[in-house]
Formats: sequence, C-alpha cells, structure tokens
Amino acid sequence: MSEEARLREDICRMARSLFERGLTAGSSGNISARLPDGRLLVTPTGSSFGWLDPARLSLFDAAGHLVGGDKPTKEMPLHAAFYETRPAKTGAVVHLHSCHSVALSLLPEVDPDNMLPPLTAYSIMKLGKVKLLPYFIPGDPATGDAIRGLAGKRSAVMLANHGPVVAAKDLEAAVYAMEELEETAKLALLTRGLSPRLLNESQIGEIVRTFDVEWD
Repeated sequence: MSEEARLREDICRMARSLFERGLTAGSSGNISARLPDGRLLVTPTGSSFGWLDPARLSLFDAAGHLVGGDKPTKEMPLHAAFYETRPAKTGAVVHLHSCHSVALSLLPEVDPDNMLPPLTAYSIMKLGKVKLLPYFIPGDPATGDAIRGLAGKRSAVMLANHGPVVAAKDLEAAVYAMEELEETAKLALLTRGLSPRLLNESQIGEIVRTFDVEWD
C-alpha cells in the first residue's frame, strides 16, 4: 500500500472512531493531513465522519490547489493557517464540534488566553495553552486570520460557540490531543463550582520543562 493510500485509510478510520464515540455528530468536523511531498488530504464538505470514502477525500497539491476528490470542507482557511504558521510542527489538523469543549467555550468565566484549567498533566503535555478565539461564522476567512495572529505559538484553539481545532505533528497525535481537550473540558464542567484541586504553578512548570511544552 502506498503512503497516500495508507493515509487515506487512516483518516477515514480515525474519523469513524471519533464519530462512533460521539465526539462529533452529523456532518460536522473536518480533518486534514499532509503527505511527505507537501500534498494535503482533506475531508470533503458536508460529509459525515461515520461514512467517509478514502477515494473521495479532497486532494490539494503542495501549492494549495485542489487537484482531486470531492469539494473540500469550508473550513480550509483555519487548516491553511496552521500549516502556514507552524510548518515544521503541523502534519495534521483536526476540527470537531465536540459537546463539552463547546459548552466550556460558552461560559463567561473562561480565561480566553488559556481556556482549560490545569486539571491534569496530560492536557498540558498534549495541548499547551488553548486559546479561546471569538465567534466567527463557519468558513469565514477571518478564522484563519485569527489563527495567523497567534504567530504559530499555539497548537490548539477553541472557536467560541463552534468547536476546537488542534494541530499536531501527525494525524494520530492530532486526534489524541483533540480527545484530551474534550476530556479535560468535560472534567472542567463536572467539577465546576466544586473548587477542584488544580495543578499549581510549580507542578505546571515541571511538566512544561520535562516534556518541552509550548507555554507562551
């Protein structure tokens, strides 16, 4: 099996897993992943993660031109922004409409510079600080501009009233980080108002140093 064929299968397999576990519903969510030669495979617009066809994934050449497959997701601006601003660190981007993450983004007390409270080591290790961005209508190019405005300093953002976006070195890492974001958001909601015991600054600093976490 060629590298492209394998990546096509992996995108569909992981997307279906996310769908079947309720991490995104209906025809929501989109994934992109980069091939070694710079080409990009992207989930098509209006498609369900539960029923993706590997042969119909959108294919972009290294210059960003659509050269095959179905019409791509309308959210290409946010995917492109991560590949442009974090080229050495981005091999895949995952965007979902996961319930707990969206719910957390609606709460007025959420810190927009770091929306996830430091509840576990793994959320810090896999995500760093998650920036809460303002609401944009789906597909708005301004979403990409907002991500570019972060100058490549964040690997994960939350689009307010919409859903999280995570970029990582490869597809597997992006999916795992996205799952960690959703689980941490769920923990934050479950412990809301209960004065949970958060990781302190010393503990966070140790995680950041040990695992070389981006924490600006």
